[in-house]
Amino acid sequence: MLSFRVVPAFLIAVLPSFGQLTAGRTEVPKPPLSEAAKKLTPEQRADVLMARKMYREAIDAYRESPATAVLMNKIGIAFHQLGDFVAARKHYERAMKLDKKYPDAINNDGTVFYAMKRYKQAISRYKKALELAPNTASFWSNLGTAQYSIGKYAEMSEAYQKAIALDPEIFERRGTVGTELQDRSVTDRARYHYELARLYAKTGKNELALQYLRKSLEEGLKDKVKMTQGPEFAELRETDEFKEIMTLEPRVL
Repeated sequence: MLSFRVVPAFLIAVLPSFGQLTAGRTEVPKPPLSEAAKKLTPEQRADVLMARKMYREAIDAYRESPATAVLMNKIGIAFHQLGDFVAARKHYERAMKLDKKYPDAINNDGTVFYAMKRYKQAISRYKKALELAPNTASFWSNLGTAQYSIGKYAEMSEAYQKAIALDPEIFERRGTVGTELQDRSVTDRARYHYELARLYAKTGKNELALQYLRKSLEEGLKDKVKMTQGPEFAELRETDEFKEIMTLEPRVL
């Protein structure tokens, strides 16, 4: 699952809802724009359409403006959301050519490699983005997720700790829009949620630790007693909430 940085909410209110697109991209008559919508720039209108998940219309609107690294990156995101990774990479690469030091496009290019399960190439992109913007939580999050996907749990934990230090809510936010893609798609969700529980327990966020530990057990985490004997769970092991969670039986698939 991908998420984005936020676009101002007031912009979303100025365009009417155009309804769902059909699979064949049948043209749907569009109602006239409101006076407020007419005052928006093409990029602002496109941002609103992105927030409404009207990606093809957003692409058309973005293309009304002169090509910049930021606009090429946003068009790449729109294609990415449509599942067209070839077109997405084409626009991320164009953004990088227009601005070789634009970290968002480099990071987003990494998310395409991640989606194609080319994790080492994704990691390379994330690290390059972090060289340019080391204080970006979503880049650290992406790096950790890719490291998790190749079994590098210690490296994942280190990257996630840096992400949380920069943005304590990095893993709890949903449904935002902008220029930085954050990928949270993983295969073994039981182990992934266990690692998040372990991380939150280690950083003293006990409520979140218990929440993710419950998720990991509900998703079938194996060897739950062994997996929770580490020092990071020492405080939690004494609580009634932990003891209750540990009574959950793993799901049989």
